[in-house]
Amino acid sequence: QVQLAESGGGSVQAGGSLTLSCAASGYTYSHYCRAWFRQAPGKEREGVAGIVSNGRTDYADSVKGRFTISQHGAKNSLYLQMDSLKPEDTAMYYCALETMTLGLPFNLLVSNEYTYWGQGTQVTVSS
Repeated sequence: QVQLAESGGGSVQAGGSLTLSCAASGYTYSHYCRAWFRQAPGKEREGVAGIVSNGRTDYADSVKGRFTISQHGAKNSLYLQMDSLKPEDTAMYYCALETMTLGLPFNLLVSNEYTYWGQGTQVTVSS
């Protein structure tokens, strides 16, 4: 059974940095997509950053240049380095995982594409 566990959230002042981690277990897929999503109170869940097993990445416009997604295949770990944080980045952050079929389109930042989700980690940015 696939399990995802996020860590690294916390409270930080605007302009600060945080690094989120997501540990995955229970899967051995060769081709997959992984992503970070976030959801603020009263708002829909939105895609923040995604990465394919071959290294291709995609970012939401709101975080380009500030956030960096990366992965460590051997450790089944996913990371999100968040710099220059803003109060509007405050949200619950979730990691997601889905298998990928080569040749079929996949939208990295669309939540409906993903089957497996973590429980989330809270990020709060104060002004």
